[in-house]
Amino acid sequence: MIKGFGGIFWRTKNLEAVKKWYSEVLKIEMGDWNGTVIKPQLGNETIFSFFSENDSYFPTEQQVMLNFQVHDIDETIKHLEHIGVPLVKKKEVSEFGQFIWIKDPEGRLIELWEK
Repeated sequence: MIKGFGGIFWRTKNLEAVKKWYSEVLKIEMGDWNGTVIKPQLGNETIFSFFSENDSYFPTEQQVMLNFQVHDIDETIKHLEHIGVPLVKKKEVSEFGQFIWIKDPEGRLIELWEK
């Protein structure tokens, strides 16, 4: 029945600042309608997963965590260092890929993943 995700929507306290941050830091070009279309690329996967209320994988006060798949985690780290965005979690390598964490301007933890 489900074809894929249709979108991710959330409220923000400072729309312009958050749009600018996502554009500069993650290079997501935001349209005048306050959003963008991210088209799937070959090899991209979208994970839909639940965590228990007390799971410590990401902060319990954060209900949702975004995970963006990137082409090259090392190039992403260089970009983040160049623009002064600190890593919240240094590169972790596992059987699932390579992961880093950063925070957006409102403190939401974001996971960046290279498969």
